[in-house]
Amino acid sequence: MIEQGLEFSCNCGELAGHIAPEAQKSGLRLLCHCPDCRAAELYHGQPDPSEGVDLFQLAPDGITITKGAEHLRLLRLSPKGLHRWYAGCCGTPFANTLAKPQLAFAGLRSDLFADKASLGKIKAQANIPQVGKPPRSQGMFPMVFGIFSRMLAARLSGRWRQTPFFDAATGQPVAEAKVLSKEERATLYS
Repeated sequence: MIEQGLEFSCNCGELAGHIAPEAQKSGLRLLCHCPDCRAAELYHGQPDPSEGVDLFQLAPDGITITKGAEHLRLLRLSPKGLHRWYAGCCGTPFANTLAKPQLAFAGLRSDLFADKASLGKIKAQANIPQVGKPPRSQGMFPMVFGIFSRMLAARLSGRWRQTPFFDAATGQPVAEAKVLSKEERATLYS
């Protein structure tokens, strides 16, 4: 860890930055097993995340991009789906956000960090598949409580405007979304 925080980068290193020490302390690491997270990984040519997608949830104001912000690209699996950000330079999945910057939430891919152990232990798992049963989850209370407490703090303080993903003046994403067609989505969910 360096003084300004824990560093991250895409696979090729053209998109890089760090998370603030406060964000590192207040964030939560989890594994997501949902079909959409899996589909987004496959869309970007990543290995099939059969063990779940390792994410670190934090408020976006804790993320600083120091290099290559122009490489941020936006994918939506459906017209109303999560914003799934990736590095246009190499296709590395980067983060998930909600569609409105006022709902200050980001789930950064833990694989962006050279030392992902510094993010702490995995404290929650969402949508764990079970044969013949609905998916289950573990550690959801700390995850949901963390999401809402970070969102509320960012909303009340005005920090929700400090995000690398949205233009502060307009509230619009910094990149135009590519929305997958039903046919494109179908190939990812098979």
